[in-house]
Amino acid sequence: MDFSPIFENYPLFLEGLVNTTKLVVSALAIGLLIAVPLAILRTSRNPLVNGPVWAFTYFFRGTPLLVQIFMIYYGLGQLQFVIELSQDWTFLRDAYWYALLAFTLNTAAYTTEIIRGAIEGTPYGEVEAARACGMSKSQTYRRVILPSAFRRALPAYSNEVIFMLHGSVLASVITIVDLLGAARIINSRYLAPYEAFLSVAAIYLCFTFLIVGGFKLLENRWFAHLRPREQTTGKKQTQPA
Repeated sequence: MDFSPIFENYPLFLEGLVNTTKLVVSALAIGLLIAVPLAILRTSRNPLVNGPVWAFTYFFRGTPLLVQIFMIYYGLGQLQFVIELSQDWTFLRDAYWYALLAFTLNTAAYTTEIIRGAIEGTPYGEVEAARACGMSKSQTYRRVILPSAFRRALPAYSNEVIFMLHGSVLASVITIVDLLGAARIINSRYLAPYEAFLSVAAIYLCFTFLIVGGFKLLENRWFAHLRPREQTTGKKQTQPA
């Protein structure tokens, strides 16, 4: 195998790396901000409050991400008011924003259910203790329920971050030059599929390694109080007479 085309076209891979990083980080950040209030609404016993959130999460968790991208990119972009807005807001003509919208809604749906399960798994004794201290419902959520839920949701959310990273390769199907898009361009120019796609696979492996390591550090910090403490047994030393 000859990797010289990879080194000669490193600016193309660098562009794909930047686009992938921006897309994944932005989608995860915005999706998390959306998911927290939706998860709280999802725990409501009122069907008028719980129902719309359930429908949102069911749709985006029950349909493939590629279908969602096509529906938003080809469907939303053909609506008349979007076409009129794109004449003034030129950024609406860029496929990046449609991919970001699809990724954000998808990860928000999954994250909502992750946090919802963590909220419902909060020990009832913690909630009762907060009420006994005179905390209001909002204070209980802010000081007790959500911090406890975030700790329990951390392992599952780390998987969602990795899945979103791997799912970002679908952005290349709507003309975005991400990492996979860069590899496809190299393959079409030099007919070097192994070199191009192995290089991309190595980059994704490094990304995944960093994500797993970062969440491992967070788990060690946030779950430090749950680890058993080492007990030191000391023996009295007798002083010589």
